[in-house]
Amino acid sequence: MRLLPIFKRAAKKDFFTASQAAVADTGLRRKLENATGRHLEHVAATRAEFPPYDSERDTSRRIKEDAIARLDDLLIQLKENLEANGCRVFVAADAAEARKYIVDLARERGARRVVKGKSMATEEIELNAALAAAGCEVVETDLGEYIVQLRGERPSHIITPAIHLSKEDVGELFHEKLDIPYTAEPEALTAVARERLREVFLAADMGVTGANFAIAETGTLVLVENEGNGRMSSTLPEIFVAVMGIEKVIPSMADLSHFLEVLARTATGQKLTTYTNFVSGPRRAGEADGPREVHVVMIDNGRSAMLADPVLREALYCLRCGACLNVCPIYRRVGGHAYGSTYPGPIGSIVSPSLFGGATATLPFASTLCGACREICPVKIDIPRILLHLRWKETADKDGTGKGDPALPTPIWPRSAHRARSGLKAFSRLAKHPLTMRVMGRIAALALWPFARRGYVRWMPPPFGNWTSVRDFPVPRLRRWGKARNRPRGVAANNGTQA
Repeated sequence: MRLLPIFKRAAKKDFFTASQAAVADTGLRRKLENATGRHLEHVAATRAEFPPYDSERDTSRRIKEDAIARLDDLLIQLKENLEANGCRVFVAADAAEARKYIVDLARERGARRVVKGKSMATEEIELNAALAAAGCEVVETDLGEYIVQLRGERPSHIITPAIHLSKEDVGELFHEKLDIPYTAEPEALTAVARERLREVFLAADMGVTGANFAIAETGTLVLVENEGNGRMSSTLPEIFVAVMGIEKVIPSMADLSHFLEVLARTATGQKLTTYTNFVSGPRRAGEADGPREVHVVMIDNGRSAMLADPVLREALYCLRCGACLNVCPIYRRVGGHAYGSTYPGPIGSIVSPSLFGGATATLPFASTLCGACREICPVKIDIPRILLHLRWKETADKDGTGKGDPALPTPIWPRSAHRARSGLKAFSRLAKHPLTMRVMGRIAALALWPFARRGYVRWMPPPFGNWTSVRDFPVPRLRRWGKARNRPRGVAANNGTQA
């Protein structure tokens, strides 16, 4: 069987340009709403039937906080124990070093066929393209990754790579690329993929996966997945390579159970994922299965810079569950490709600037700051706070005022800070005069009506045009204000009860 080629990546676009096209795609929005809506229902159900869920979240957060606080020591311990177990460990400062190590390994061992389990870390370092350039045939074996590879696309989601596609889209794709009769039945499509991939597994020289956790105490890698492809990629080929970010380390085996309790419930709405794989080293004497070589590539690639920032370091707690994407009102309307980054959604908006730089520096501005991501996060990462912090840093850099103190809990926008303070002082003086407030409000409402369409203002003159250039402004309703003025004091507007 001829293995699948690696397709060229689409050119990256600025988020705000890409999102305009995505929002206009009503089909995409429908697919995203359906998929993320089902996910949130499953998550709510599994959380409701597991009373200790919140306490497990607190425990998981404490473990990650401790692990990141002493990351250096844990990484040293992990490396020593992995090597004691027979693994070969390489610590890569950046993506280029990680790619080079794996490509050189494939060349030295004569590996021509590579199978990959789903791994965002390998997407981060763009490993597939590097292996293809070295003459290797690379096949993604996770079903979602297999589908987007056939389409020549990046994954659109951390957990569900093909979330932006319908079963009809996949049916057309398999008909075109795999030369089978068209069908939109998920069972039939899955059976076709399973049949094709089974041949690939048996012919592979090298397997590559990520790692969900790495246990420092025992030198054990933990792979969590639902399809068995991670297990096949890590045991069938003679050479196995695990690629992990340095933040994946946890102290002990006893800590793992807490993460397993919250990860599946938040990521996929399951009580537990189907396969939890433990890799502690290569095949030993007398064992019939397993790789002859195990290589572990630990990548920094900007994570140390995140660690050095007292606010941003909290992003290293992330378990890559993808739940914040499903609940985010921005992601649910534009999908993952609009972000132009390996990691989309709220978590991508806070990690991408450090990992990739460039256009991703604007991603912290691609948020409503509604806080839904913080509420669903299994380790309670305060994503809105970090987004504000990164906005502050980006604005400080552009203003030429320097980055200031990154430890400030509430970011301050350097150039506009004095204007904001002046405006708030003026408003506080005005708010002490209710009659003046009502009169000015009515004047403003009347002034806005000539610019209104269907209850919204879509254009205002400078300097207010900065608002309406990217969003609509609801027109105040005079009738509602009048009723509020005549309502007896202390009576609420909703049901007449005492406030």
